[in-house]
Amino acid sequence: MTKNKLERFAENREFRNMFQPRWEDLQQGFAFKGRWRDFFGNDHPIVLEVGCGKGEYTVNQAIRNPGKNYIGVDIKGARMWRGCKTSNDLGLTNVAFIRTHVQLLHHFLQRAEVSEIWITFPDPQPRQSREKRRLTAPRFLSLYGYLLKEGGLIHLKTDNRDLYDYSLEVIREHRHLPVFATHDLYSEAAAPEPAISIQTFYEKMFLEEGKPICYLAFRLAEGRSYAPITDERP
Repeated sequence: MTKNKLERFAENREFRNMFQPRWEDLQQGFAFKGRWRDFFGNDHPIVLEVGCGKGEYTVNQAIRNPGKNYIGVDIKGARMWRGCKTSNDLGLTNVAFIRTHVQLLHHFLQRAEVSEIWITFPDPQPRQSREKRRLTAPRFLSLYGYLLKEGGLIHLKTDNRDLYDYSLEVIREHRHLPVFATHDLYSEAAAPEPAISIQTFYEKMFLEEGKPICYLAFRLAEGRSYAPITDERP
């Protein structure tokens, strides 16, 4: 492990808005589950960025929308350091980061505690044997349905056309409700402003390479019973 990574891991432990409990700690309960208002000091809507990487969406949306609280989630601590440091340097009080596996999010958030979810350039998991690891696989959509308030939007941005097509098929098969779908976001005159106003590190790289960006916004079907993923210790 490089010295730079070690320094970032050490600094992560000092940030007040970075949470990275061990599995054993989670078994005792997470302090802010169902009580994020105690951390943020308000009851504003909570928006998740799942697989947040450097946290570009988390931080930039928090700057643009002070009336919402943003939580970035990823397992890569060295990457998340960038977003966490930026949010602290800017004095943002509506930003938090959780270092954990996505399937464990129900340990941190209770049912219907989230208003919106962004999935930004996730690992497409192209091999068929790893389909269940795709962040738009049915088991993850069930988890999001558990966390989301009814009618909450889910956004996917990806450069991977196969993941985009797969996600559309899952939505259709399970009769969820597409709101906006395009395999070339920046060619759309009616593209939603939040989808084009912020570009992640990877998105800028993909655009420079001439790759089209796929974008999908949808709501989960209402009136169903959504549940967390059965606990899987990483």
